[in-house]
Amino acid sequence: QVQLVESGGGLVQAGGSLRLSCAAPGLTFRRYAMGWFRQAPGKERECVAAISWSGSTTDYSDSVKGRFTISRDNTKNTVSLQMDSLKPADTAVYYCAAHLRLARVRTTPDYWGQGTQVTVSS
Repeated sequence: QVQLVESGGGLVQAGGSLRLSCAAPGLTFRRYAMGWFRQAPGKERECVAAISWSGSTTDYSDSVKGRFTISRDNTKNTVSLQMDSLKPADTAVYYCAAHLRLARVRTTPDYWGQGTQVTVSS
């Protein structure tokens, strides 16, 4: 059974940093593109970062470009999201997701994690 398990969320002050991690037991991880999404109260879920199966291609939403960095370790079956210069507008539940294709992980992932809360105080 495929599971995506996020960790690393929490409360941080504006300007601070957090690192989210997602473990993927049961997934043939090295075959999958991975993405990080977030959903704030009253807003639609949006993809903020995605990475190809090899890690050679990454992309970011305009709202986080230059502040967030997605990376993966295929030997440990984990994907991470380093979040720097955090803003109150980054407050949301963050989810990791997986799909075999990079283009699809941004729109219609096959697998989702349960989410981890990130709260940025002003």
